[in-house]
Amino acid sequence: MTRSAFAAVITLVSLACSANAQTAIQANLERPILKSEATVTGDIVRIGDLIENAGIVASVPIFRAPDLGYTGTISSEAVLEAVRSHALIGVATGGVRDIVVRRATRTIPIKEVEDAVAGTLSAKFNLGPANEILVNFAREMRAMYVEPSAQGNPRVTHIDFDARSGHFDAMVEFPTGKGTLVRLSGRAFATIEVATATRTIDAGTLLREADLQLERRPRGEVGRDVVTKREQAIGFAARGALQPGRPIRVADLMKPDLVQRNETVTLVYEVPGIVVTIRGKAIDAGAEGDVISVLNEQSKRKVQGTIVGPGRVLVNNGAPRFASNTSKATANEVTR
Repeated sequence: MTRSAFAAVITLVSLACSANAQTAIQANLERPILKSEATVTGDIVRIGDLIENAGIVASVPIFRAPDLGYTGTISSEAVLEAVRSHALIGVATGGVRDIVVRRATRTIPIKEVEDAVAGTLSAKFNLGPANEILVNFAREMRAMYVEPSAQGNPRVTHIDFDARSGHFDAMVEFPTGKGTLVRLSGRAFATIEVATATRTIDAGTLLREADLQLERRPRGEVGRDVVTKREQAIGFAARGALQPGRPIRVADLMKPDLVQRNETVTLVYEVPGIVVTIRGKAIDAGAEGDVISVLNEQSKRKVQGTIVGPGRVLVNNGAPRFASNTSKATANEVTR
């Protein structure tokens, strides 16, 4: 055999092997293969949902889909048995024993239903802004599941409301594609945001931002003297013990003491053109603006003054009286 003839034979063999390999690959690609999981739309599971390369029988229904919002499993044996009558053989399982089937779903959360009811109550019964209305349903509510193609939000078609008790009865339409109506009842209240303690706070404790949180409560339950903003309480002291979850009232707070009893303080005397400071000893405790008694350590006399800052008391009844052996220079004159 000549060299050229031998080369031609080798080329033919190579082409044949390549063609066979491509045919094998193509056959393998087109072979029906069982899926390990599937997501379906609608209430029917079809062959093509569970098997790749199902061909002309892909659209044939074989099982009922899980309910909206649920997931199910189907054994591989059940699938192979179901497709056998449709002449689909040689399905590769790839070791899959169970197929997880999910139902494509659009979720309508409870919050959307509450917002629909609150919005209608706000518009129809003048309960204030919708975001300040608290809605409590009489029975436990769960999220509703609808088809992904369903458009729109829950809509209140009719509602009755008793302002005294806060009770309501409503008909709510859900976007299920069929306009499903559901009757819902419960109670609704106009609310106000109030400050509460995040922990038990002892009397006299200075309140910080971390000690406070805001919660919504029915207006009729809290009265008008509640603290509605953190800023109204931060920097104040608790007049008595504060319990977590209980609305904080203005009367529960007091200005923090800037002077403690028996504390050494600075007495400030002001007369026209002169400011004099002298050491004293507080007889009383007090907050800014409180009038307390202080012992003037120079004259050993008791005076009264107004707390103007930490450890600082302003005396407004004239110049200080100095001890007989004390000169005015030792009175610590500050300005003249």
